[in-house]
Amino acid sequence: MRSVGIKVLNSKLSEYVRLAAAGETILVTDRDRVVAEIGPPAPTRSPCLADAHLAELVRTGILTPPSSAGTGPPPKPAPVTSVDELLDELDRDRSER
Repeated sequence: MRSVGIKVLNSKLSEYVRLAAAGETILVTDRDRVVAEIGPPAPTRSPCLADAHLAELVRTGILTPPSSAGTGPPPKPAPVTSVDELLDELDRDRSER
């Protein structure tokens, strides 16, 4: 495990990120006080960023996964109105101007 000050980290960030990607944990210090850790992703973390964001939302309770996986496309919504009614209403709105 290594430690690095914020100023040095700022100038050599890519080097420390490569070390973390290789499995090393780096402690970030500010005035000899540990303020953060940079390390490899957890084994359960998805390599895909979008999946990682979704997993984090589920973990924090913001998002609830579906109770069952669907088979096929989602159902089509019922129409709110017919096309003829919609066009008639549009004509009325235009005539009032």
